[in-house]
Amino acid sequence: MADESTQLPKVITIDGPSGSGKGTLAARLAVHYGYNLLDSGALYRLLGLKAEQEGLFVDGSFRDSIVPTAQLVDLALHLDIQFVPNQDQQLVVLLDGNDVTQTIRTEQAGSLASQVAVIPEVRVALLQRQHEFAVLPGLVADGRDMGTVVFTDAPAKIYLTASAVARAERRVNQLRNMAIDANMSDILSDIEARDRRDTERAVAPLKPADDALFVDSSSKGIEEVFTELVSYIDSRIQ
Repeated sequence: MADESTQLPKVITIDGPSGSGKGTLAARLAVHYGYNLLDSGALYRLLGLKAEQEGLFVDGSFRDSIVPTAQLVDLALHLDIQFVPNQDQQLVVLLDGNDVTQTIRTEQAGSLASQVAVIPEVRVALLQRQHEFAVLPGLVADGRDMGTVVFTDAPAKIYLTASAVARAERRVNQLRNMAIDANMSDILSDIEARDRRDTERAVAPLKPADDALFVDSSSKGIEEVFTELVSYIDSRIQ
């Protein structure tokens, strides 16, 4: 048997559109296998938040309208971030040891993220940062291009999707459970527009890897999908 120093971490990728259940299933799989967890979609929001904390943003825009590329790259390469499932197997996001799970989901965090995400040097730095999450014993990587761009050699790749209507209904129920008013038509339109942007973008468009397991969760419960994924993964990482 090879000693631990010669072993390579196993990587499980889960790609797919927003609302397909990737985050919930990624956290559960990380707990199930005892693997590390990466929510790649949160990285740009985390970087934007950290840049704001460091004074690179003023009132939501770059200070003095100057893009501090070198400083952003340095922050990206050294972000102190952790993705940790809690006792309910829900994702908790830590930045510098502080829980920012809800903070990074705000509209303000999204605006900051969009400003740093268009900088090519930052994208390269965060690609390197994503690779650094792949350590023993393994990694569950949740995103939109994990299997097609970031971890192309991953032994287990999953593409998880659901119809736009099913995803909109889930989002409406989620918001209403949080006592937030939600309009089904508006949310469905937003999801369809985001799908178009993700699938038609020039860089790393959203699509299944050629060797990915394709799972449509539109009419499946979370337990059914989880069981299906575990069976597939077990057949790939033994």
